[in-house]
Amino acid sequence: MAAARRNKRVAATQSGFLKLNASLDHNELNTRRKRVNKNKKKNWNKHSDIQDVEEFLDDVRLQERSTGGLISEKPDDSLFFMDTGEHVKNIQKGGTEKKGRRSRPLRIDLILQHDSLVPPPKVADGMDHKCSPVLVFSSVLAHQQPNAKKLRRISQKAEQLAAKGVLPRRQKLLLRRKVAAGSKTKEQLPANNHPERPFYDLWTEPSEVTADPWFLEQTKKKLVKRPDKLNQKPSALPAVEVIAPGGSYNPEFFSHQALLLQAHEVEVKRQKEEQRVERQLAVPREDKATEETVFQEQVEGLLEEEEEEELEKEGEGPAEDKPAGQSASREKKTERQRKREKAEKEKEQRKRAEQALTGRRQQLFQLRSIGVELKKREQRTSERQAKRHARQEAQKSLPRRLGRLKFQAPDLEVQLSDEVPGSLRLLRPEGSVLKDRFKSLQKRNMIEPRERAKFKRKHKLKYVEKRAFKAIT
Repeated sequence: MAAARRNKRVAATQSGFLKLNASLDHNELNTRRKRVNKNKKKNWNKHSDIQDVEEFLDDVRLQERSTGGLISEKPDDSLFFMDTGEHVKNIQKGGTEKKGRRSRPLRIDLILQHDSLVPPPKVADGMDHKCSPVLVFSSVLAHQQPNAKKLRRISQKAEQLAAKGVLPRRQKLLLRRKVAAGSKTKEQLPANNHPERPFYDLWTEPSEVTADPWFLEQTKKKLVKRPDKLNQKPSALPAVEVIAPGGSYNPEFFSHQALLLQAHEVEVKRQKEEQRVERQLAVPREDKATEETVFQEQVEGLLEEEEEEELEKEGEGPAEDKPAGQSASREKKTERQRKREKAEKEKEQRKRAEQALTGRRQQLFQLRSIGVELKKREQRTSERQAKRHARQEAQKSLPRRLGRLKFQAPDLEVQLSDEVPGSLRLLRPEGSVLKDRFKSLQKRNMIEPRERAKFKRKHKLKYVEKRAFKAIT
């Protein structure tokens, strides 16, 4: 076999040998068939020749697009027709012959027309078994529904129950509701524009509800009770406070002096607070460094050995007495000592019980003094309650602590005696209405005290000279 194969290769290389296929090349004849392991899928795609399969599939798709199916399955009447030789011409209404070129549609319309005769994809269950798997897969994805299997099972169960004459629960409830609605006769109220309709007063108090409160609560028809605290004002101060008479543009002398005194007291209180903070932060006189303390710090490490020797001498004496004391406390008590201690405890208990009994007997003769003491205690309690109530009433007009910051009262807007204008024309506006309203909201406990947000620059400023400035300089 090897010799015969070698002779064929030699004959094929000769110049007078006639090839079976003219398209084959000399190199193709010399190439041997490569042995490939077909157990791996990688080698299937690389070394498998599927050209004939692809050509067959392309031919099938072309037939489906052009004729709507395979030509071999078409009947003869759809493929052939009988030519009798008659030619019908297009004749216009006037009797003249119409040219065939004008009767053809435009090419732009032909491009937009759907030239494929393949029917649109249907549901996978109703498709033909000869359709391509790509169409089947796309049709399945197009018609998929969430929980389709569960819905199909529910519909099948409903059909089985309907065949037996059993209705589902939802349908039973609907039927019962229809029957109940038909049995009840609704009262037809007159329309809003009916002349005989009774007059409705908008400002009358609502009528009392006689229905069950639990039923109204479950049906969401009962209004939520408004808490009493929401009806209380957060502060007893008025919304707009009138300034003192001394703050007028033309005040009286005494009222103006009283306002100046008030501003002076505020300033003095502020200075005292600053001085108190300075005193607290100041270093005490005892902690200040002196010449003696400086000298002690300088010679701190020089007298170390002498101090250790003194401590050793002081610690030798009391160390010998410890074991003796411990041995004395560990001595065991005798039977007579334990009996004596027990008798003393019982005697002490009897004495305390007799004293308590004597005290209770004497309280019978002290009922009048006890009653007087109780009245005094009740009076003290009522006085404390009155003071507490007065303190609470006073606190209603004071700002509360609503946040991390305390309320700071604004500065009094006061003018000195030489700054008071003589007329309203010369009056200069001071302060800000917006700030005044903002402070009023804080003072009346409607918003918490706040401070202005600090502006923090994210990036540093970069100064660059413009070209126009450089040209001048």
